[in-house]
Amino acid sequence: MRSSGDGTAGGAPGLSSGEGGPYALHSGQAGRVPTRPSAVSMDGGAPSEQVGYRGPTACAAAGITYRQLDYWARTGLVEPSVRAAYGSGTQRLYSFRDVVVLKVVKRFLDTGVSLQNIRTTVRHLRERGFTDLERMTLMSDGATVYECTSPDEVHDLLQGGQGVFGIAVGVVWRDVESALSQLHGERVDTGETLVGNNPADELARRRHRAV
Repeated sequence: MRSSGDGTAGGAPGLSSGEGGPYALHSGQAGRVPTRPSAVSMDGGAPSEQVGYRGPTACAAAGITYRQLDYWARTGLVEPSVRAAYGSGTQRLYSFRDVVVLKVVKRFLDTGVSLQNIRTTVRHLRERGFTDLERMTLMSDGATVYECTSPDEVHDLLQGGQGVFGIAVGVVWRDVESALSQLHGERVDTGETLVGNNPADELARRRHRAV
């Protein structure tokens, strides 16, 4: 596991960065070489890296306001990796991974984790491959963010005897995947709108056909 924070402001006692335990995500620490993102198929038959989501869609899936989204993009906390907004008339496009990161950031902010630690965690998440994210658990004691990749590491961290908040990134991943499947995306290469499987939309289509 890795962690963010200096580990000096109340980090979990009895933990070290040695083998077999949780690691703190220090901003200068070298992580594992990231694996190439796999081409996970999304609705419409397009690989996930070829699908972007506009700001309102990203907000709906991540559970944040557009004001938060805009502020985080302008301050560089979570920037859209598919397409940035350049002047009026252009729309930011967020990738699936971006939306997962947005939801993780929201959860950490809600629990009082410092913005500095969150920035370090965001950089760490962006460096990891899709498979890494699916099996990752992020935990924080308020001063430090730790990455756990096994139940034993989670157990070691909880043994510290103080309050710890945890986020299973794989669960966030599936929540975002479910939400986006009901919303509209956009193919990066063609600009084609990919219509999500929204039950309300399907009901409207059925009513229209019945008229």
